[in-house]
Amino acid sequence: MTKAVSPADKNNPLFLALDVSDIDLAVRTANKLKPHIGGIKLGMEFFYNFGTDGYERIRETGLPIFLDLKLYDIPATVSAAVRTLARLSPALLTIHASGGIEMMRAASLAAKEADTPPRIVAVGMLTSLEDADLEREGIPQTAEIRTRHLADNAIEAGMDAFVCSPKEITPLRERLGGDVLLITPGIRPEGAKANDQKRTMTPEEAYRLGADILVIGRPILHAGNPEAAAREISESLRPHRSGK
Repeated sequence: MTKAVSPADKNNPLFLALDVSDIDLAVRTANKLKPHIGGIKLGMEFFYNFGTDGYERIRETGLPIFLDLKLYDIPATVSAAVRTLARLSPALLTIHASGGIEMMRAASLAAKEADTPPRIVAVGMLTSLEDADLEREGIPQTAEIRTRHLADNAIEAGMDAFVCSPKEITPLRERLGGDVLLITPGIRPEGAKANDQKRTMTPEEAYRLGADILVIGRPILHAGNPEAAAREISESLRPHRSGK
């Protein structure tokens, strides 16, 4: 299956989740790991700590930025937020698919008005959730069915990309074809701790199944040698990157 065109640098699918509490450390880490990653994901922890000033310091690396703020509100509010955030020129910007089709459509339209439109990414089920969590919330669906439902809504709303756990890559790639960018957190190298992730997979497995971007944070940042850890993961993916 042909994959979607990824915004990752040099077609390296590895995005570093750079959620740290020290901006100087974040900048040093980003620059040191730059040769081994395709982009950087900045989430709520980073953005709420350091704001646009911190964002700009990371953007100076020249790597694509995945701004993962998971916007969720009424359509008008999300639309306004997307217009504001688009001024930062992120390559990717997340919203929650569970916000509904109209909210997603509003985000998509707002993004297209930007001078440099970001790809709007719909987030399905968080990888910290599984079937039992849905049952506790009174949702009579398995994680796979729930994710498929959210993905269908996202595509109908005009989303450019979708976030899913590695466990849903195969059914979604078969369902959505090669034009939709699939982004997968919950990536754990062999032997790494799962932490709070429940639906995980190794980088090689996820990429081989059809993921376009692999988001990895703690297994790299908490390694004894983060640069070596990022290099090892990147090199493990190289055999699968030819011709993509």
